[in-house]
Amino acid sequence: MVDFTAMMLQFAEQGEKTGWTYIEIPAGIALQMKPGNKKSFRVRGILDALPVRGMALMPMGDGNFIMALKADVRKKLHKNAGAVLHARLEEDIDYKVEIPADLQECFDFEPEAADFFNSLAKSHREYFIKWINDAKTSETRAKRIVNTVNAMLRKWAFNVMLREMRKG
Repeated sequence: MVDFTAMMLQFAEQGEKTGWTYIEIPAGIALQMKPGNKKSFRVRGILDALPVRGMALMPMGDGNFIMALKADVRKKLHKNAGAVLHARLEEDIDYKVEIPADLQECFDFEPEAADFFNSLAKSHREYFIKWINDAKTSETRAKRIVNTVNAMLRKWAFNVMLREMRKG
């Protein structure tokens, strides 16, 4: 487990990351968690006193990684951009996202959508599943499942689906 301190930062104008609050994980620290890796991966550990699991470290292209801190995490930490955060993290080797039963049921009716979904990289499948699981109401969850199945039928990646949803 690596132990480090980081300042919580916030993206200004940064495409789809605009407004995100995050911490930066220097390349050397990320490599201690997952040697030789340059792709996104999941971590578990403690942020201040808050236990976390399955949080994604995403590469920024310069060898460093970022970890986005959603509003619910910031609220539990009682911190926002500009605050200093103590982190103890390690790769979450047990992290696994199962296809939710309601999404699988839809895939059973649309095997072509399921085939495309299963052809995506694991991390990309996880974007869709996490988005569905993060829905706060059953109506929102149902809409997200429909959008996911439609995106699979159109062979769209997660970011393409979100962009197309904003247009409509």
